[in-house]
Amino acid sequence: MIDESKYTLRVSAAGRVNLIGEHVDYCGGKVLPAALSLKNTIYARPNGTDKINLSWTDIPARITLDIGRLGEYKDVKYADYPAGSAYFWQKAGHPIVGCDLVYDCTVPFGSGLSSSAAIEVSTIAALAALAGEPIDPVEAALVAQKAEREYTGVNCGIMDQYASACGKKDNAILLDCSTLAREYVPILLGSCVLVIANCNKPHSLVTSKYNERRAETERARELLREKADISCLAELTPETFARIGFVLDGEGKVKDRARHVVEECDRVRRAAGAMKRGDVDTLGELLNASHASLRDLYEVTGVELDTLAAAAQAHPACKGSRMTGAGFGGCTVSIVERDGVTDFKRTVCRKYTAKIGYEPSFYDCSIEDGIIVTAL
Repeated sequence: MIDESKYTLRVSAAGRVNLIGEHVDYCGGKVLPAALSLKNTIYARPNGTDKINLSWTDIPARITLDIGRLGEYKDVKYADYPAGSAYFWQKAGHPIVGCDLVYDCTVPFGSGLSSSAAIEVSTIAALAALAGEPIDPVEAALVAQKAEREYTGVNCGIMDQYASACGKKDNAILLDCSTLAREYVPILLGSCVLVIANCNKPHSLVTSKYNERRAETERARELLREKADISCLAELTPETFARIGFVLDGEGKVKDRARHVVEECDRVRRAAGAMKRGDVDTLGELLNASHASLRDLYEVTGVELDTLAAAAQAHPACKGSRMTGAGFGGCTVSIVERDGVTDFKRTVCRKYTAKIGYEPSFYDCSIEDGIIVTAL
């Protein structure tokens, strides 16, 4: 239990669930994430030194970072995300003051709910607040993304950090990842609620095929540019892709990867419209189609996520279900009739456990703001 009286600030940034729009953020597409009540919270105080002392509520490690050598902690377990965030915040011209930071993360690690983004964004927000600087959430997100890409080696898009920093209570963010234009879309689900389930197979984006998928989509873009004046795959409509996609024939899985991106971008557009209309049935159908595409075309699901999604989709109270996040493990998000949630969880758990051999986890969480800074 943290004794808040010993600290001057409590700073948090959210984990996120992506309702739809998977593996399109780095292809310039639009995504529809929302910030969760699951978050990383930092208890912070200045310490008058040139050091940043890191500690955690659930990890016994204690690590000290030298503010003049922040670039040297890439291979230090637990320190890489905080150090990388501080390093690139410093490189962006912001002052770093010596401080003690205690991390308390309720975003499950390896869940696909962006614990890394929550840690990065909250670190930057805490450092800015300690230095007396106003926090620009978009700048914080961009610097956090740079830290993850260049410090920890995950060639991620902007969605996770942007949702963590810029989330708004009870809203999803329709985010154009090529321009960073955003629109808040109220989450109007009527008699339904969101249910997040973790297949409990941890994933690691650094060691997964995530970077391989990025390379495949970049190859597709280069070849398709021979037939269309595009800067990113997301600019293609399904109709245009059907006409010119033949240039990817003979490129192995590249055509499947590109088709997923093009069709997923179209699903995001339709999903945003369905949310605005409160058309939960259509939204659910789009979630199901997204999962099928991620399974069959993008191949980032696996038996655990497929079993979890299939069990959810088969339940009569479920409108739709899909994997959320990068895949290779992690979570599903389902739209479920509120009155049926208890039976939904029980039935999905039973089916999943019977096939996989261990239970999934379910999270009761709400859609909340991104960065929250509280003076103590």
